[in-house]
Amino acid sequence: MTCPPCFLRNRQPPTRIKQLITFFREAPMATTKAPEKRTYQSTELRQSATIEAVVQLCAEQDPATLTTARIADEVGLSQGALFKHFPNKNRLWESVAGWVSEQLTSQVFREADRHKHADQALEAMFRAHVGFIARHPGIPRLMLGELQKPGNGPAKTIVRQALARYRKKVVGLLKLGIEQGRIAAGIDTEAAAVLYLGAIQGLVVQAMVSGEIATLEQTAPRIFKLYSASFQEMSNDPEK
Repeated sequence: MTCPPCFLRNRQPPTRIKQLITFFREAPMATTKAPEKRTYQSTELRQSATIEAVVQLCAEQDPATLTTARIADEVGLSQGALFKHFPNKNRLWESVAGWVSEQLTSQVFREADRHKHADQALEAMFRAHVGFIARHPGIPRLMLGELQKPGNGPAKTIVRQALARYRKKVVGLLKLGIEQGRIAAGIDTEAAAVLYLGAIQGLVVQAMVSGEIATLEQTAPRIFKLYSASFQEMSNDPEK
């Protein structure tokens, strides 16, 4: 009787194939980190949505009366879920102040940087600032509310620092305008910067009192024209 070939003795391939199939099925699940990435993105999106909701709600009611329950309801979260993204209300307010300050200064400064001449840059800043407020009418209430609070909390500090950067930008443009011969050399640049911000703040407060925030952008050019008359006493530039 002939013995079977060696390759037919003690055949093990089926078991080995099963082991390989099991390995390749399980390996991807063990190495993937996609769920962790999705969780991180979800947190960022939730934080962003919450900040935008606070800005919107501030246009509808006094920020001082805005509760975390109301905010959570606006973004479709429970209060417990909201506090997973912001440990407490102060941290939430700090994040909102940071967002407002960054968005306002970056957008306004970007508009100014589009212009070669300082007086045109100042006007572009003025209009961009007013336009930003018109699109986000809750911001004046939020910022004024923070500035009126006693002490120096994180949110208040952020707002004050943003205003300081803004004022520095205006002073820098006024000085540049003097160098360019487009702004009268004798003006007090520090006082002119205060007046610049005061013109915007006064315009915004008047619009809030009258309930006509939507008309801000139409009124802004007229207000800036009056402001700019104070530093355009002379000009030999044919382009002006």
